[in-house]
Amino acid sequence: MEKKRFGKSGPLVSEIGMGTYYDVSWIILSRLGIMRNKAKKIEAIKTGLIGGMNLIDTAELYGSEPLVAEAIKEFNREEIFISTKVWPSHLRRDKFFKALEGSLRRLNTKYVDLYLIHFPNKKVPISETMKAMEEAIEQGKVLFIGLSNFNLKQIEEARNTLSRHDITAVQLEYSLLKRDVEKDILPYCQKEGIAFMAYYPLGHGRLAKEKKKFEEISTKYGKTPSQIALRWLADKPYVFPIPRASNPIHVQENLEASGWRLDDEDIKLLDKLFPIRVIDKLYKF
Repeated sequence: MEKKRFGKSGPLVSEIGMGTYYDVSWIILSRLGIMRNKAKKIEAIKTGLIGGMNLIDTAELYGSEPLVAEAIKEFNREEIFISTKVWPSHLRRDKFFKALEGSLRRLNTKYVDLYLIHFPNKKVPISETMKAMEEAIEQGKVLFIGLSNFNLKQIEEARNTLSRHDITAVQLEYSLLKRDVEKDILPYCQKEGIAFMAYYPLGHGRLAKEKKKFEEISTKYGKTPSQIALRWLADKPYVFPIPRASNPIHVQENLEASGWRLDDEDIKLLDKLFPIRVIDKLYKF
């Protein structure tokens, strides 16, 4: 698994990571202590780690932080880059630190590499949360600050409130099927040296219905549509796709999306086959 710099100030991490959002039913059942296919999910994360994927994304909402803790316990923590997220109802300073401590406890770690605000909350001044983020960094509990599901204006507002640190990463949905971030947020991140974490990089399963569009390129490279879709993302500066890691077989397939490149002509062909659609909803939270 090849590595690249996580933004302008971050460490080298795997160019493709692992996401641990499973589905809504998993979240609900996990609150009741029920974790379906727990062993398989842990094995999936281990498969990625063994293969060189050291970027793992989770969140307090997902109910998967304990699985990450279980999966990484046999590995060197310092070689793993863990990102987790704070829910928007926990953005006031006191609730923020309680949420952070909860995530650290569930992850069984003294620090998280990247702590992201999961969604904006208009009822809480962004300056209050960003100051708490800076405090968390200075306490050694967080190494880098991130934002998830923020629009460009909100990203700029958050950055402007920081005085001692900066935003290292932004996380948004991005795939061949959803490319609206290319209009403004992605160019901004690339210009500013901010890592862009692409969730749902396989269109949350919808790309599987588009196999015919990949036939020519699949034959040329001997790669699956999923591997080509991940490669299309990973080839872009500062972009890190984080496909879901729930099945060891699928994670192994994702590992094989690294170590090669798409030709410029094939990138252009994919851009043509999956054009940017009319934006029907910008990130207005």
